[in-house]
Amino acid sequence: MLMPDDQEMAAQQAPQAAERNEQIEALYRSDSRRILATLIRLLGDFDLAEEAMHDAFTIALHTWPRDGVPQNPRSWLISTGRYKAIDRLRRSARFNAASADLADQLEATASSAADYTDDPMHGLEDDRLRLIFTCCHPALTPDARIALTLREVCGLETEEIARAFLIPAPTLAQRIVRAKGKIRDAGIPYQVPAREELPERLDAVLHVVYLVFNEGYSASAGESLTRHDLSSEAIRLGRLLIDLLPEPEAIGLLALMLLHDARRAARASADGELILLDEQDRTLWNHPQISEGAAFVERALSSRRFGPYTLQAAIAAAHAEAASPEATDWRQIVGLYDVLLRVESSPIVELNRAAAIAMRDGPAAGLALVDAILARGDLADYYLAHSARADLCRRLGRVPEALASYERALALTHQLPARRFLTRRLAQLRASPQNREV
Repeated sequence: MLMPDDQEMAAQQAPQAAERNEQIEALYRSDSRRILATLIRLLGDFDLAEEAMHDAFTIALHTWPRDGVPQNPRSWLISTGRYKAIDRLRRSARFNAASADLADQLEATASSAADYTDDPMHGLEDDRLRLIFTCCHPALTPDARIALTLREVCGLETEEIARAFLIPAPTLAQRIVRAKGKIRDAGIPYQVPAREELPERLDAVLHVVYLVFNEGYSASAGESLTRHDLSSEAIRLGRLLIDLLPEPEAIGLLALMLLHDARRAARASADGELILLDEQDRTLWNHPQISEGAAFVERALSSRRFGPYTLQAAIAAAHAEAASPEATDWRQIVGLYDVLLRVESSPIVELNRAAAIAMRDGPAAGLALVDAILARGDLADYYLAHSARADLCRRLGRVPEALASYERALALTHQLPARRFLTRRLAQLRASPQNREV
């Protein structure tokens, strides 16, 4: 039982403890993946590093409210996690001799404080960059590379990644387990490849960074339209990549991400509702970021060795630099899509080109192209294809078809802002005088 003085002291300390807990939670959100990446380098094992990171944060929750936040909290967490991992290996040594050997090795190679630098641009020693190259190693299957990177580098939950891949969560979890096992059993090094190996490894890394950005720019599921933490991390990785290897496509990808991200503040209302491009308040766009992205587009195009990311960035620049929807140069955008389709033919590129043609030549021209894509069976489960078809039918006054396509799109998406948008469109169509006459 607390005496009056003790009660008074506890009451005084409670706000400080709450503040410390908030600091720890904020640090977990901002730095946990970087801390994990460093622990993977130091411990050489994904699962051991993840356990160590969680151990360190648990200890912080118990000690920081009492002792205060360390001067260098990230270094403290890394060091604490490392030694907790050694303790864990020591405890299991009586069951597994290899654990004792590993504990001895980790203790013998205890690194200096330089291992825990807070400089995110520590030469080419950035642990997040090391980790992404490891996760994108050619020995792994393409799907495994993406899944492992999204889980370990970006911290997406297994269920989130499974929804993005349209596969069951247990299947995705097994894919990640197998990828980790492959890295361990094959002795895949945790390092940035030698410079002569970088070009052949770059395509896989760019693809993964692009997918990370896409998940941040348009979340595959959940309450929020965007996940700024993921899009910002992808942009950070993009900047690291062009410092490491300033190839035109790496520059083009960074440009693409900057240009899309520049519109983020205008893409949703204050209450989180989706706002389409032609309805966005362009004064909310980040114009310095648009200028930076456009300059990267010019730099990549001037190399004449560009590819699909640069072409997509050029399209994004044409949208971003238009002062109004009416000022958009749809002829230029269609021309860029024509080139992109020759460089990287895909149904999604075809769909985006069809939308641009609908703006240039009218909705009937766009609808014919969308119908041809869907008739082939391509994008049958892609909600944006059905949403695009619904919009074109709506503009043409073909209300029953628009209703059917909006309903199909609604059935295919898990993202709540998109679902609310589609629901509003359905309600507006059903309430329209034209629909009441049908």
